[in-house]
Amino acid sequence: MKTGDSRHDRLLSDGWMICTSANLEQTPEEICRADFDIQDWHSTSVPSTVLAALVANGVYKDPYFGMNLKEISSEPFEKPWWCRTKFQLSKTDAEKTTLLEFDGINYSANIWLNGRQIAASTQVKGAFRRFQFDISSCICKGSNVLAVEVVPPEPGDFSTGFVDWNPPPPDRNMGIIRGVRLRFCENVSIENPFVQTNLNAETLDEATLTASAGLANHADRTVSGILEGKIESIRFSEAVEIEPQGRKTVEFTDIRITNPRIWWPHTMGKPDLYDLQLKFTVDDKVSDADSVRFGIRKVEDYTNEAGHKGFKINGRKVLIKAAGWTDDLFLADTLESIDAQLKYVKHINLNSIRLEGIWGKDHTLYDLCDKYGILMMVGWSCHWEHEQYLGKPVDGRYGGVTSSEDIDLISKSWQDQVIWLRNHPSIYVWAVASDKVPKPQLEQRYIETFEKYDPSRPYLASTGGIGSEQQIIGEDIVVSEISGCSGVKMLGPYAYTPPVYWYTDKNRGGAYGFNTETGPGAAVPPLESIRKMIPEDHLWPIDEFWEFHCGLNEFATLDRYREAIDRRYGKAGNVKEFARKAQVLNYELMRPMFEAFRANKGAATGVVQWMLNAAWPKMYWQLYDKYLMPNGAFYAAKKACEPLHLLYNYGDRSVYAMNDHLATFRDLRATIRVLDIDSMEVFGETLDISVEPDSSAKVFELPEFDSISTTYFLDLRLHDDRVNFYWLSTKPDVPDYEAKVEPWPYYTPSKKFADFTSLNSLPPAGVKVKHSSKTTGEKTTITAKLANVSDKIAFFLELQVAEKNSGKTILPVFWQDNYVSLLPGETRNIKAVFPATKQETVLTIDGWNLET
Repeated sequence: MKTGDSRHDRLLSDGWMICTSANLEQTPEEICRADFDIQDWHSTSVPSTVLAALVANGVYKDPYFGMNLKEISSEPFEKPWWCRTKFQLSKTDAEKTTLLEFDGINYSANIWLNGRQIAASTQVKGAFRRFQFDISSCICKGSNVLAVEVVPPEPGDFSTGFVDWNPPPPDRNMGIIRGVRLRFCENVSIENPFVQTNLNAETLDEATLTASAGLANHADRTVSGILEGKIESIRFSEAVEIEPQGRKTVEFTDIRITNPRIWWPHTMGKPDLYDLQLKFTVDDKVSDADSVRFGIRKVEDYTNEAGHKGFKINGRKVLIKAAGWTDDLFLADTLESIDAQLKYVKHINLNSIRLEGIWGKDHTLYDLCDKYGILMMVGWSCHWEHEQYLGKPVDGRYGGVTSSEDIDLISKSWQDQVIWLRNHPSIYVWAVASDKVPKPQLEQRYIETFEKYDPSRPYLASTGGIGSEQQIIGEDIVVSEISGCSGVKMLGPYAYTPPVYWYTDKNRGGAYGFNTETGPGAAVPPLESIRKMIPEDHLWPIDEFWEFHCGLNEFATLDRYREAIDRRYGKAGNVKEFARKAQVLNYELMRPMFEAFRANKGAATGVVQWMLNAAWPKMYWQLYDKYLMPNGAFYAAKKACEPLHLLYNYGDRSVYAMNDHLATFRDLRATIRVLDIDSMEVFGETLDISVEPDSSAKVFELPEFDSISTTYFLDLRLHDDRVNFYWLSTKPDVPDYEAKVEPWPYYTPSKKFADFTSLNSLPPAGVKVKHSSKTTGEKTTITAKLANVSDKIAFFLELQVAEKNSGKTILPVFWQDNYVSLLPGETRNIKAVFPATKQETVLTIDGWNLET
C-alpha cells in the first residue's frame, strides 16, 4: 500500500467531463481552453470507464436487467473519447517540480495540458502501463486544464477482459481506469519504495528487512541531500548525491526487528502490518516524503511426493482454499462493495482469492486483503491466450504475446504492475500466464523483473501444467522451456459435477494437487435476485433471458444444471420451486469439493473455486451474486471450510475429522446419526476423538444399511454445536469417466444420478422462531432461536433479514449458519450481523417442508 503524503500528492478524481470525439470539431488546443464550452459533456469521476460514466448519467438505463446490455451498441465506443478536468494550483505549488501520473488508461491516449501536448498515443499505450510526466513547465498558478483523448482498444490489443464468464462490456472498458494524481516536490522525488522482509521461519523471533527507494532528480543541476527512513522506532538515513536529471536507488539493508509482529493469513493468525516512512531533505528542507505499508512474512513454495506444488507461509504449509475474483463488468466497484465481498471471503473461511487479470482500479482490493489476512494469487488472464477473446490469431502454445513488439509491451506492463503491487504481503504468488506458458523471450523478461524488483515471492509460469498432456484446456503440453512444469493443474471441471467426483477422480480435477480453477458450474441465485435480473414475463419457463445471464460458449445454457435438478430432485413446476431446488443443489455440489481437498490434505495442496463473485447478475460460477446475495454454495463453502470439522467422504463412506488450527484438540465428542426419510434414527454412534494440528484423519466408516429408504440423512456433530448435515441416496451418482465431451472435456458426465425425489414428499415440520436484535454503531446483530416442535426433520431452512415495508433482503449479511436442517425436537440459536438501518426489519424463514 502506498499511504502517500497529502502535502506532496493530490488525486485528480473529481470534476471530470467526457465527450465522444465524434461530436467535436475543435482542436485539442481549443478543448484545453479554460472557457471551452462543455455544456453537452457528461460529468464523471476518475477512475471510470466511458460506459460506466454514461450509465451514471442516465444515458443507458439499467444495463444489468434483462437483455438491456445487448441493446447497447458498441459503435459509439469505436472512436476516441475526451476526458477533461480543471485543477487549481497555488503560487507555491505552481513553483514546485510537479509530476503528473497515470496508473492506467485503456487503451492509449493523447494527453494535453493547458494547450500543450505532453504525450502521444504512440507513447501512452497499454491498459497495464503506468506513466509519469514532469509537467513543471506546463502548469501555472490558478486554473489548469487537463484533457485526455482516450483511444479505445482494438481487436488484438491486450486490454481487460472477462473471457467466457459473461457478455463483454460494449465499450471494452475504455477509459481512464485507474488513478490520476499530481505530485509535488522540490526537485527530487521519492519513487517506488519497497520493503523486502526475510523472516526466520523456524523461530519466528527475528526478521531482517531491506528498505529501498528510487530518487529522481528533476533539476538540471546536481542535488545533494539525505534520505531518511523510519519503521516505528527504527531510524536510518544515507547522504545521497544525484546528478542532473539522474536517478538513483538507495537501499537500507540489515534492518533487524526482534520478535516482529508477523503477517499471517486470517486462518493462521493475525495479519499485522507496519509502515515505512521516508523523506528526502536538502539543506534541512523536505523535498519529498512518502510512505508504504507492508507486512513481515515469508512465502515459499514446495513440491510434495507426487510432484504437486504447494505453498508455505512463515514456514507452515497452508492448504489454499480460494475462489476466483472478478471486478464489476464496468469496473465500477466501490470501497463498500469490495469491503463487503472480502468480509464474505473471511466469513466463509476461505484463505485466498485468485485474480485472473490484475483487477482493481486502485489499491483498495489489495489493501483490504492485507488488512483481513486474505492471500492473493495475482496474474494475467487467459483472455490474451485465445483468439475469440483477444481478437487476433494466437499461438497454440504461447497465446497472443509472441511478436517482439508485444513482448516488449507486456513485459513492461508486468514490470509496472509488480512495482505497483509488490509491497502487499497478501500476494503470495505471481501468475504470468493462465492456460498456456509465456514465450521463452517473454518469460526471461519476467524473470529479470522479479530478480530486480521483487525476489520476495514465487511465480507460476502457468496456472496449468500437471495433466496438460490430457489436452483438457488446449492441445499443447503446458510446460515452460525455462522453468519447467508449474506443478499446479487446471483440468476442470467447470460444469455440473456430483459430490463423489471430488473423492474418486484421480486424473483430472479431483482432490489431489493444486487445482487453480475448478467447480461444479452453474449456481442459480435465490428467487429475489432472479427477479432483479429477469423480467416478470420471462421468469418461467426458463428461456433466452436466463441464458443471456449465463456464461459464453459451452456455458451459455443451464441444460446440465436443469438435468441434474430434474433427475435428482424432480422437475420444478414454477420459478419459486426451481429457485429453492437450485439452492439445495448448489449446497450439495459445493460442499464436497472443498471437503475433499481438505480430507486429502498433503496429497492436495490447494483448490480455487471458479468463481467467487460475479461481474454482473448471472446464473453461473458464483458463491454470491452481483447484489451480494449469498446462494446455497456460499453457506456450503462456509460449512466445508470450518477450521474444526467433521465431514463425510462420498468416496469411501467414511467420516473424517479436520483440524486447520496449529494446536491439538483432545477429548472431542463426535456424534454420528443416520436417519431415514421418515426421520427415524436407524444408526447412532458417539466417539471421543483427538485431532492433531493441521490434520485430516479418518475416524469412522459407516456400515452398510440394507433396508434404509432411498433418500436418507447423515447428521455429524462435534460437541453438538458444530453440525454438518447431509442428504444421501442408496442410488449413488456414477460419473462416466470414459465419456468423450465435445468440443473439449470441460466436465465429466454422469452415467447415473442420485435419487432424492422422495424429499418432495417429506411431511411438514413445524418450526417456531423467536429472535432478538441489538444495534451497536453501524452493525446490528440478530439472534434467531429455531425450535423444531415436530417429530419430522425440518429440511433446508433459509433465514433472511428484510426491510418490513419493501420486503427487500438486507445485504451484505453474515449468518453464522444458513440453509440449516433441524432434527425432530431440536432447538438451535443462529446469529447474523448486518448493516444497521433506520428501516424496521423482519426475520423471515423459508424451508423445503416448513409447515405453513
